[in-house]
Amino acid sequence: MTNFFKSFCETIAKSDKNIRFAAIVDHHGTILALYERKGIKPLLNEEQTAQYALAAVTRQYTRIRWQSILGKIDYTWSSYEKLLRITIPITDSRNHLCFVIIFTLDVTTKNFHHIIMNKVKPIVKEKEKELLNRSKTRTR
Repeated sequence: MTNFFKSFCETIAKSDKNIRFAAIVDHHGTILALYERKGIKPLLNEEQTAQYALAAVTRQYTRIRWQSILGKIDYTWSSYEKLLRITIPITDSRNHLCFVIIFTLDVTTKNFHHIIMNKVKPIVKEKEKELLNRSKTRTR
């Protein structure tokens, strides 16, 4: 886990008090870094989190094939009984999946779209070029 990825996850997690967890996953579904809000009890253990990351990447592969027709995906959102889970795909100029950002929000969060678009997405956008550069070096 590099400091860049750890710092990236921490920045996302600390961007809003409702964010419980943030992780960055590579295109193979491997968790590169994660950050959990202090004081929360994780709902998934380490193995379950790894399995979820792999499943999230697999789902993104099926979604990004439609980007050329429907436009770039801002985020996908799942509402569970105990939390809200958001994934943001990072794709290169050829529409290849490079990373997936996964984060969760408290289930009581009412303004999740605002948090995603005005707090988290700007962080992702600011680091996107560096993320894509790191993706190139990881796949060489």
